[in-house]
Amino acid sequence: MATAKRPATRRKTAPPKPEPAKCPVCKGAGEVSRTVRVGRKRRAVGEQSGFCLNCFGSGEAPAD
Repeated sequence: MATAKRPATRRKTAPPKPEPAKCPVCKGAGEVSRTVRVGRKRRAVGEQSGFCLNCFGSGEAPAD
């Protein structure tokens, strides 16, 4: 007695995950630049970059 074969099931692809929102402070870069000031008159000399304190360098918007 032959058994009937079941039809092949199709696998569904998962929908793409939405991209997390970018940090509004660093605009998704994870770094911000600050002006470096020197001297008594505090004149601007240049800029120095560092990681964003709002998103801690991840580039994603905080959950709050």
